Amino acid sequence: MAEEVLYQKSFPVGGGDFDVAGEVSTKIKAILKEAGLDSKIIRRVAIASYEAELNVVIHAESGEVDFVLTPMEIRITVSDKGPGIKDIDLAMQEGYSTATDDMREKGFGAGMGLPNIKRTADDLKIESIVGEGTTLHITIRIEE
Repeated sequence: MAEEVLYQKSFPVGGGDFDVAGEVSTKIKAILKEAGLDSKIIRRVAIASYEAELNVVIHAESGEVDFVLTPMEIRITVSDKGPGIKDIDLAMQEGYSTATDDMREKGFGAGMGLPNIKRTADDLKIESIVGEGTTLHITIRIEE
């Protein structure tokens, strides 16, 4: 039996485009509010999608956020074309960041992105190829 999909959309994300950073996560939040989801779920999705979107803006050339809402869960897949992550275990440590000084001067790159995603998601899988890019698979369950 095919999975019921209530909403599905892909959003492009531009690397280095801080003028629109956070717009995708704001759109996803609005979709979930309109769908009538619990505010605690919306908050978790907003944090995870914002952190993942900002990772693309800070570290990659370009990327895409794929958002899927089903009756049971929310899936967010964020794929980017960028430098990739050399050491995923190290990148998961709070405070570790490869952001440039320029990014930090803008207030980004504190090294909390991936740990915050892990903390708010029910499941996080990271695939990365150095020199090619990174894909995050984030799942947040709606039903406990």
